[in-house]
Amino acid sequence: MKNNLVAIVGRPNVGKSTLFNRLTQTRRAIVNDEAGTTRDRQYGKVVWNGQEFSIVDTGGWVVNSDDIFEEEIRKQVKIAIEECDLILFVVDVMNGLTDLDTQVGRLLRQTDKPVIVVGNKVDNNEWQYAAAEFYKLGLGDPFTIAAINGAGTGDLLDEILAKMPKKQDEDDTLEDLPKFAIVGRPNAGKSSIINAFMDEDRYIVTDIAGTTRDSIHSRYNKFGYDFYLIDTAGIRKKSKVTEDLEYFSVIRSIRSIEDSDVCILMIDATRGIESQDLNIVQLIQKNKKGIVICVNKWDLIENKDSKSTLVFEKAIKERLAPFDDFPIIFTSAINKQRIFKVVEAAMEVYNNRKTHISTSKLNEFFLPLIEAYPPPAIKGKYIKIKYVMQLPETAIPSFVFFANLPQYVKDPYKRFLENKLRANWNFTGTPINIFIRQK
Repeated sequence: MKNNLVAIVGRPNVGKSTLFNRLTQTRRAIVNDEAGTTRDRQYGKVVWNGQEFSIVDTGGWVVNSDDIFEEEIRKQVKIAIEECDLILFVVDVMNGLTDLDTQVGRLLRQTDKPVIVVGNKVDNNEWQYAAAEFYKLGLGDPFTIAAINGAGTGDLLDEILAKMPKKQDEDDTLEDLPKFAIVGRPNAGKSSIINAFMDEDRYIVTDIAGTTRDSIHSRYNKFGYDFYLIDTAGIRKKSKVTEDLEYFSVIRSIRSIEDSDVCILMIDATRGIESQDLNIVQLIQKNKKGIVICVNKWDLIENKDSKSTLVFEKAIKERLAPFDDFPIIFTSAINKQRIFKVVEAAMEVYNNRKTHISTSKLNEFFLPLIEAYPPPAIKGKYIKIKYVMQLPETAIPSFVFFANLPQYVKDPYKRFLENKLRANWNFTGTPINIFIRQK
């Protein structure tokens, strides 16, 4: 089932990024006293009481500003409101209700999405009474919190889960088939390759970035393969094509990625791999999905030689390091060059996610290796790994190494174990979990 998506909105400098960091238990969003620090959006996962949802941080809402970024931030807030399932409207209790808060509140009253007013910076009980002013917004009871130290965030998370709309499990309506998501930057050729796969003009293709919007499943049943293709597809009104399409591609990619098994990332060969591609790769990795890189428009590259693909592959893997075990296919969707190799690679990655290795083979391979290259001793204590096994029925291959001092096994040694796994067995394109447990 897809995760619900929560958007954090509000005017600048009310603590939206601080709240994002608190809820996601990260420090990824930059926090600064200067208004407008958050211009790029941050995406994360929140787990509370065994339930998980996605959350996105937006830039602050400002009107009548000379800053060229403010117009884009307003567009991003509007998109977040349209695309999310629940909205956290953050206000500053210490500064009180402002005209900007009133304008945002007026916009939020027009949506049918659940809205929670979050009164931030309530560092002591006296400030709680000041939050009553925000009843004027007409959006219900304000929740008072202090994002900087976490006060009140537990009650806020309880309220989020209570107001979260119940998602229908779409997987129940679809057959138990592999699901491949086509994701990438605007105008990278996502719909073109879908049309090439289906051998029909199923989706409208134009040179206007953002023509394609909603997530749609297409059944592919040819040449011995049977799976669903998930494309961010469907046309909206022309008046909405002026939205911040880079942000929109991330929002829509969240939906498609969460609903897939393997993601086919389309990269425009004429532009190379860019920061937006890296953002989408991060989404894929966060959601533990398989990945296939599809370098599209390869026919437009001039002066190619036998080494061109090798140079391009090296550049991609350097940008995506340390994870570089994934297939890269060079295609032309318009000319239908090598598009079937994309299907083959995606199916191989899907099957790799299902790979199970017997305990005897794992121990036969790893125990001599670990004895020859043991984890480094820490504080004079030697770490001994005596047994390894693969966990059954997990979404991605997951392996448990049983050790006498699991807390001392650090990430570099876990990467060493993962690299040896990949070198000996085929896990191309799929993430792997490595756990160290007490024996």
